[in-house]
Amino acid sequence: MAEKGKENGVAAMAACYQGFDPAAYLQYNYTPPRADFERTDSIVPWKLACLHRAFTEGDVSGELLVDIGSGPTLYQVLSGCEIFKKVLLTDFLEVNRQELRRWLQGEESSNLDWTPYLQHVCKLEGRRPSAWTEKAAKLRQVVMGILPIDVHRPQPLASDALPSAGADCLVSCFCLESVSPDLAAFTRALGHIGRLLRPGGHLLLIGALGESCYFGGPGVRTPVVPLNEEQVCASLKESGFTLIRLEVYTLPQDMRVGVDDVTGVFFVKARKD
Repeated sequence: MAEKGKENGVAAMAACYQGFDPAAYLQYNYTPPRADFERTDSIVPWKLACLHRAFTEGDVSGELLVDIGSGPTLYQVLSGCEIFKKVLLTDFLEVNRQELRRWLQGEESSNLDWTPYLQHVCKLEGRRPSAWTEKAAKLRQVVMGILPIDVHRPQPLASDALPSAGADCLVSCFCLESVSPDLAAFTRALGHIGRLLRPGGHLLLIGALGESCYFGGPGVRTPVVPLNEEQVCASLKESGFTLIRLEVYTLPQDMRVGVDDVTGVFFVKARKD
């Protein structure tokens, strides 16, 4: 009975995503005020700074970076594409994989202009903002594929998707808590993606704190597991990770724009035992 309950909860979450609208989601979360590059307290620059620092501290290295649950976004691999020769993007939804393909193929029909993101990361790297075209070319060069994924399966990717040794690094942003019916499912999903990572490899995880729902499109209300810092740390430990660093961002009042009830965001850097 317990197993059937797990399956039903996961199936209900999958059903919630059938109305997901990438264009609306990007508009809600990746335009000002949440993506205001002139403000030091804006959430998107904070996330980009966390990722830049984690990727450039010298301990994260290897050949292959896998982004778990990319959604329709690219910001999470803009620093990593300079470190890794191969990058895999993944998502459960075909509409999100399609959105990523459009940008990677150079089409102008993308639902968000990623230029300000590319320019900002270039500045973090000590390069001229005008170097963004080189960074865009680099990202397009190293992305090896955009694959379907299901983090609720013990083997989330197709069996031949990764080398037998596993990925050297995983990055995942706002995925696991947004597709899990409860904390136990979140922890199981964390364990599942951990199997994709080689021992000693790194996990860079960004997620929501205190969030119970968000809008994935007009009128599309999606439930979220409301996490706190202690639960995140316990789930990591249970899933075979050693925590290196946990950082927390608290949303200013004007970042609470009515498309979710998130109160904060966590950034984790961890290593697989």
